[in-house]
Amino acid sequence: MPEELKEIMASLAIREGESPSALPGVTFLRHSRSQPRAPALYQPGVVILGQGRKRGYLGPEVHAYDANNYLVLAVPLPAECEVIASPQEPMLSMRLDVDAAMVADLLLAMGDNEPRTRLLSKGGIAPTPLTSDVREAATRLARALASPLDSRVLAPALAKELLYRVLLDAQGGLLRALAARQGDFARIADLLRRIHANYATPMEIDALANQIDMSPATLHRHFKAVTATSPMQYVKAIRLHKARMLMVADGFGVAMAASRVGYESPSQFSREYKRFFKTTPAADAARWRESNWTIP
Repeated sequence: MPEELKEIMASLAIREGESPSALPGVTFLRHSRSQPRAPALYQPGVVILGQGRKRGYLGPEVHAYDANNYLVLAVPLPAECEVIASPQEPMLSMRLDVDAAMVADLLLAMGDNEPRTRLLSKGGIAPTPLTSDVREAATRLARALASPLDSRVLAPALAKELLYRVLLDAQGGLLRALAARQGDFARIADLLRRIHANYATPMEIDALANQIDMSPATLHRHFKAVTATSPMQYVKAIRLHKARMLMVADGFGVAMAASRVGYESPSQFSREYKRFFKTTPAADAARWRESNWTIP
């Protein structure tokens, strides 16, 4: 079964970087050489590797995952990512995007409409050993996505099965908290969704705290527990990552990308971009376009 999952991933990850599958929300990824530790923007989801290794760095924490350990992400997180791979053994992975509505619908079907909010992980990211139940569900989904007919008929239900298996697994509480209506994690997750929907608008710590009925000090404490950074540093990181995507994927110039993500001063944007990504906006965008790699 592990070999079958790896072989299917290899056949569906048809190019360097991301390969979308026939089912929206499921993506395959291939990297044929190592990538050094660099800023990345993780999105909520489940990431299962068939081969290779990755490390995610969130503050002082290091989250390693490989063919025997998968990753659960409950909230969008600016972090740093490192890929360990080679042309002989490329990193191969499958990603299932997850949102609060998906989790809530499944918990309702499970008769669990008051999700438990006690978490094994205090943050928004956690690697966990890949159990046979999760591996087999992932293999069935990947196998279906290798067939055009099975992709249409079977894959939606198999993606739901994979999420169900993850919810029952050791870090399922992390995703259950996405659907929670109360609790500190739920309020921070709600605020993160609001930030992502409005990242280009001016934001201040007092206004962010008011949105989820917390004091600024309480917000800072709970926010850092989930994201390993402060609210305003998080906002800055999201803006810079979004600007990078605009320049690489949509061909925006530096000044236009800066304006689109909320910067009034292109020079300030360039300074903060270089401090964050260790290179200038123009040079970074050119590097990613020339390499034809997927931005981490």
